[in-house]
Amino acid sequence: MAHDKIAERNAHRPLGRLDMTKAIDKDDYEARLKAVQTRFLKIQQAYLRTGDAAVCVFEGWDAAGKGGTIRRMAAVMDPRGFKVWPIAAPSPEDLRHHYLSRFWQRLPGTGEICVFDRSWYGRVLVERVEGYAKPSEWGRAYDEINDFEKLLTDSGTRMTKVFLYITPDEQLKRFRGRMEDPLKRWKLSYEDFRNRERWSDYEDAANEMLERTSTTCAPWLVVPANDKRYARIAVLEHIAARLSDGVDLEPQPVDRKIAEQFEKLQRLDGEEDKRD
Repeated sequence: MAHDKIAERNAHRPLGRLDMTKAIDKDDYEARLKAVQTRFLKIQQAYLRTGDAAVCVFEGWDAAGKGGTIRRMAAVMDPRGFKVWPIAAPSPEDLRHHYLSRFWQRLPGTGEICVFDRSWYGRVLVERVEGYAKPSEWGRAYDEINDFEKLLTDSGTRMTKVFLYITPDEQLKRFRGRMEDPLKRWKLSYEDFRNRERWSDYEDAANEMLERTSTTCAPWLVVPANDKRYARIAVLEHIAARLSDGVDLEPQPVDRKIAEQFEKLQRLDGEEDKRD
């Protein structure tokens, strides 16, 4: 009943407008996953050539599927130009500096793509709800974050931001699955259950975050994630579209010197075969 009241109150806000019944079948999922993973291969090869850079931000509810979606992206990427940053609570050293400092240090260089599994938005989510940041601190963070992201996009860094949302019933189902699977229990933490108890507070914080930080240069994609397959494809196709916008993804011709060396190697190998 309490969750019904929350949903009614938030009906006209970003999370309340989601169609949580969206789903796709397995065959459609597998075909689209293969296609988008091939596209990511082309994107990374193009970035290594052009020097483009990108930041992909993942936020969302506990057990909403951030990790599984990121794994489908990372599976086809060369780690030399692709990095995933799992963001946890700030360390004592981090706390000695501005909260954005640790993220500046992890931004991509030319030709690189970086994924943040949670991000600087912790300031206006968990730090706000749990009281780790004062109201004056998280209150001014919306403008600080918007300015930070504009600096990045103005310098040419492409940015995508996705937020995955699930219902309380679906979250409980996934928690149960993790508890019953010895190989997945490590995903559960005390904070997962504590956060669930403050569902309403987190919804309020997330809605305000989405409303105040979805900008022209760095808009949010908010995804209903009760169906894992639907959420993965929606997110991956969105990221691929944003990262490839204006980029030539066609494979480049083989370098002439490399082609000549390969032809020379083939001739030598053929001569050895004749002698044998």
